[in-house]
Amino acid sequence: MVGRIEDYALIGDLETAALVGKDGAIDWLCVPRFDSPACFAALLGSEDNGRWRIAPAGAATCSRRSYVPDTLVLETVWETVGGAVKVTDFMPPRGGLPQVVRRVEGLSGRVAMRADLTVRFDNGRIVPWTRTVDARTVVAVAGPDSALLHADAAVDLSVTTPRTSCAFSVAAGERVTFVLRWSPSHLPANPGGDPEELLAGTLDFWRTWTSKCLYQGPWRDVVVRSLVTLKALTYEPTGGIVAAVTSSLPECLGGERNWDYRFCWLRDSTFTLSCLLRSGYREEAVAWKDWLVRAVAGEPSDLQPLYGVGGQRRLVETLAPWLAGYEGSEPVRFGNAAVGQLQLDVYGEVLNTVYSALRAGVAIDTQVWRLIASFMEYLEKHWREPDAGLWEVRGPRRHFVHSKIMCWVAADRALRMARVAGLRGSAERWRAMRQEIRKDVLRHGWDDEMGCFVQYYGSRRVDAAVLLMPKLGFLPPGDRRLRGTLEAVRRLDHHGFLRRYADTGGPGRVNEVDGLYGGEGTFLACSLWFADSLAMTGRRDEGRELFERVLDVRNDVGLLSEEWDPVSRRQLGNLPQAFSHVALVNTAFALHGTRAESRNGNGRHGDGSRNGRHGDGSRTESGSRVRAAR
Repeated sequence: MVGRIEDYALIGDLETAALVGKDGAIDWLCVPRFDSPACFAALLGSEDNGRWRIAPAGAATCSRRSYVPDTLVLETVWETVGGAVKVTDFMPPRGGLPQVVRRVEGLSGRVAMRADLTVRFDNGRIVPWTRTVDARTVVAVAGPDSALLHADAAVDLSVTTPRTSCAFSVAAGERVTFVLRWSPSHLPANPGGDPEELLAGTLDFWRTWTSKCLYQGPWRDVVVRSLVTLKALTYEPTGGIVAAVTSSLPECLGGERNWDYRFCWLRDSTFTLSCLLRSGYREEAVAWKDWLVRAVAGEPSDLQPLYGVGGQRRLVETLAPWLAGYEGSEPVRFGNAAVGQLQLDVYGEVLNTVYSALRAGVAIDTQVWRLIASFMEYLEKHWREPDAGLWEVRGPRRHFVHSKIMCWVAADRALRMARVAGLRGSAERWRAMRQEIRKDVLRHGWDDEMGCFVQYYGSRRVDAAVLLMPKLGFLPPGDRRLRGTLEAVRRLDHHGFLRRYADTGGPGRVNEVDGLYGGEGTFLACSLWFADSLAMTGRRDEGRELFERVLDVRNDVGLLSEEWDPVSRRQLGNLPQAFSHVALVNTAFALHGTRAESRNGNGRHGDGSRNGRHGDGSRTESGSRVRAAR
């Protein structure tokens, strides 16, 4: 049996990552990259699909576990009748080939231990040929993949077709370290460096990195843990950040909402860039921006919502029928069909990201300015079309209000940058486009009877995405329409957390918006957006209460998945979710900043605008002005 989603902790090497359960099992690992096939896929099937467990003989779950402060080195403590033992799990930041290091250390008494390794390449499908190299080393090989297991002490490695096993014991002060190292099968296998040196180097890397964090508010430990998680989701060679390290963890247990999130989404870019820059990680922010620009280069009509970690575009969605799915949630998917959807909001996300980078002093070259002009030329022709929207619905295309607002954002940011880019000749067209989109949204996206903005034109439902309006500058926090929309969004409340949109699905029913069977949990990023909106509209105490409610559903090592089921009190969806952790960091800054701004009178939005005038010149109730882009 695999654990609950919240039972897993993350270790990683900045190119891939593994999930370690409370039972001592690594049930998920893709090698050599985040988006490579898994060699441990028990998370989506069974032990026969690959896992690596080290635990006291006969024990079920650990006594306690935690990360070494400010690092991604995991320590799990087991207390048994015979004594106590600690297992330290980590992946050294990549200097070559990926490796997982597991050090077993006796704390007291003597503890009998057992290690079981089952390697299954190609997403848990292929049984490799396994052979003994010497008394401490075994190698598993199949096709292009090879995995070498090496122990640094005398243990009795027993090799059979199903798995490699060993029984051993540790007394107080004794250590046994195992290193699992992947390599292409055509290269000679070797056990890598000294485990103690690898541990020291890993600790030093993470402590040096976290020492740069600028956040000094009341939730510093929480923010640092989320930033470490985001760093662990970064593919270091390119700067791309994956949405999660897993595929097909369900948004509804037993349902079909099972997606592959091991890719990089454009819409995450603005939030992520803001999060990194605020936190003091300019180098990572620049790398993320550079990845973004390389990925989207080309014809604007070819823009995709998501890309691979290297910027690859072909991410064909396939099914894995040999995997039973997490707790029977089928189908298991690899690849993501959303790559072929029309999602107009991503054009706004890209231009907003470039604008944010420019305001932060990040250099923008000539090629990027040409990219901006080509995107705007495309949007001028296509913004009136229906699309799949922020939530990538697999139902019919619609005129989603958030998508139209992001088209407005694209025009607004392009106009703000026109002076710098020397694009004055296009400015009048972009200004007219911005005004037309705004009028269109206010006419068709607002429902007088409901007193709020709706999910899509003609709809009678709300969508949590409208909470982003004040952050994006479309409406200032004091606008009566935003206040009415905030109250309407409360209809999405489910036991204190927010859904993305109305749950009209369920067993045997199709959700009318997204075209999928079954419901889903509450969306954690939406709850955090709501906390931001409450703080921005002067209801800081309510925002803080909601923020701390989200903090309470993190797992024991501070990780958040995509969703939370407040009834069964379980995390749902892929883990750890970058969107959730980015939103957490941004909300921590917003709540801390709101308190500071309330003292000094600064009420700027995240895009640099003040409460009052919109980017197209219309005034709101407060009558103040937007700050001009510099």
